[in-house]
Order: sequence, then C-alpha cells, then structure tokens
Amino acid sequence: MTKTNFRPVAEQLAHIKKGAAEIIPEEQLASDLERSRKTGTPLRVYLGVDPTAPDLHLGHTVVLRKLKHFQDLGHTAVFLIGDFSAMIGDPTGVSETRPPLTREQVDANARTYLDQVFKILDREKTEVRYNSEWLGGMTATDVVHLASHYRLARMLEREDFRSRLENSQPISVHELLYPLLTAFDAVSLKSDVELGATEQKFNLLVHREIQREYGLPGQAVLTMPILVGLDGSRKMSKSLGNYVGITEPPQEMFGKLMSIPDNLMWNYYELLTERTEKEIADLRTAVASGQVHPMDAKMKLGEEVVEVFHDAEAAEKAAGHFQRVFRDRQAPAEAPVRTILRGPARKLTALLVELNLVPSKSEAERLIKQGGVEIDSERVDDFRKDIDLTRSGEFLLRAGKKKFLRVVVE
Repeated sequence: MTKTNFRPVAEQLAHIKKGAAEIIPEEQLASDLERSRKTGTPLRVYLGVDPTAPDLHLGHTVVLRKLKHFQDLGHTAVFLIGDFSAMIGDPTGVSETRPPLTREQVDANARTYLDQVFKILDREKTEVRYNSEWLGGMTATDVVHLASHYRLARMLEREDFRSRLENSQPISVHELLYPLLTAFDAVSLKSDVELGATEQKFNLLVHREIQREYGLPGQAVLTMPILVGLDGSRKMSKSLGNYVGITEPPQEMFGKLMSIPDNLMWNYYELLTERTEKEIADLRTAVASGQVHPMDAKMKLGEEVVEVFHDAEAAEKAAGHFQRVFRDRQAPAEAPVRTILRGPARKLTALLVELNLVPSKSEAERLIKQGGVEIDSERVDDFRKDIDLTRSGEFLLRAGKKKFLRVVVE
C-alpha cells in the first residue's frame, strides 16, 4: 500500500470541523488523524445513503461535501449505497411505519445516484459499496447474533420510538432492526469515521457501539447540520417544495438560490461552498457595513453553488440572466419570439391574452394597473391602450417579473 503524506493534524481538523455540528469524540478523531499521519495510512471514512428517491438536492450534498473534505485530505472516501437497508426504511424522523421499497424501486434509484454523487466526489478515488454485499447473505442465526448485542430499552430511548409509544402509534419490529443492520455496515467496512446528518445521531452511535461488540475500536462520528430550505424555516425537502435539485438547469438553480432570505445565505456559504470561515466572516462584515450589497453577496453564492454542479461558464450565464431580467428588468438574451400578422389595432388586454401571457382580460387589466406590463422597457399605465398592428415591426413585451416576449408584426 502506498503511503500518503498528510497535512498537520491541526490543519486537517480545522478543515474537517468547518460547518460540522458535532464530532464524537473529537479527541479520538484527532488521535486517529495523528496515527494516520505517522503511519501514512489513510483513515476509512464512510457515508451511507439509502436510495429512497431518484434525485438529490442541495440538502443531501452537505454531508457529501464533508466526505469530499476527507478525500481531499488524502483519506479513503467510502460511499455506501444502502440498497438492502432501503428496502427496510429508515425510521429516523418519521411518525409512523414507513412502507418498505421494492427491489425494483431501489435499483432504479441507485442507478441515478452515482452520476449525481460524482459531481462532488472524485470518481477515481471513491470506494463505492452496496450493503447487500453482506446484509443480503445474512442467515437467521447471523441476525439473532447481531440483535443480541443491543438492549431493547436502549433502542426505545430513541426519540422517534419513544414519541410513537407515548402516542400509541405502532412500531414494527423491522424498524428496530434497521439501526442494527446498518451498524453491521460499519463492522463490514471497518470504518474509522462515519458521517451523517444530526438527525441520524442515534443510528451513528449504535453503529459505533456495535463495532466495539465485534472487536473493532469503534469509529468516530461526525454529524452535519440539516440544511434549511428556500422558505428559510423548514428542512430542505422535495415534498415541501423548498429545495434546489442538483440536476436542475443552471438558471433555475440560480433563481431559486436568489429567493432565500438574506440572513440564510451565510449558512449556505458555510455548508455549500469552499470558502473559509474567515472569508465568510469578512464578507458578512462587508455586507453589514454597507460596503457590499446583500444581493451582490447572494449572487456570488449562487454562482459558486451552480459552478459545482455545472461549470463556471454556466454559472456566469445564469448570474447574467438574473441580473438582466430581475435586477435591471431587461429582457433575457434568449427572449422567445412570437410572430403575428398585421391587422387593425388591438386592445393591449386582448393581445396579452392572445399571446398567453395572462389567462384572462381581467387579469391583464389588473397587471397593467399594478405597473407590471412594459412595451420596449416603457411601463404601460392605461389598460385601455390600443396597440398599432397596421405596420410591420417588432417590440419587446414584458408581463409580470419573468414573462418576456419579442413580438414580430409582419
């Protein structure tokens, strides 16, 4: 095995701790890093993800980025696809028994994961494993032996389970097995560090304890905060509609990021970019003092995030589009074109409906009264205005904040 030259432990720890919620225990991780540095042997650091849905969003990438930090420091990054455990269903954070997924559903989701994951991780340096490798072949004896290493009372201390018991909600036995079976992942991988979200802390600590029961030292655990969604209050989630998907087009990603509350962008800078804590603090001070406009800081955030999942050119174009359309209220460079035939003058309200810019004449009238309609960047205030269509030519029509149309009369 080729030995690796590692950076000093203090430097590694500073990089690893950026954005982290908790390291359990931190002194063990520091000791393991020191041992790794002296021997030149990388630590085995893993993240397990159940493919319960086909697409990832920015919330999923918070922990992935931390795995990338370890990878960049020279350690072995193990990305574990929980193809077996996904068929059980992680009870974390749910108030009722989760219906298990079928093998077909899991396989379909797993196929899409790796292409998305390798937008962050280095494909050539990542060890990819599937927990069906060891869990799929377990016998009833193996499962009983595994279950004998953990007490039921300890399992029921878990907040999710305790709450459901108190509210007379059912708990299925397979849910109790979930943290034990995923603990066997840690045993099989012989991991030194496991990463997860703060809501998974109970499971991660079970994994550490079961490793010890099987004669291993017991891994360190690092948890990352939950990313707040675009609404600024709840966990990012597809079901809540407050998410940014990592496969979304650049302009869509950028536009969504611009919608977050100003005070949330510092959390996004910390969890979604490679900026150091000092760089983030300096930018925050500049915004607070008025040296930098909050929107400029947010646009820089958007560019940096989009660049990760697309490229620098796409990020720059997305920022330019946003600047033109939303800040300068100019038409996008690729404004759609609609051709209409010459004819008699037509009411603006009727034309807006004909061009599918509004659903009805009453909505067109309301939008005009609110100052939301422009012709060639000039606001129209009179909803009774006639548009001359007797001569050939073209004009730019804006309806609302986002709808632009280049109208060609011929």
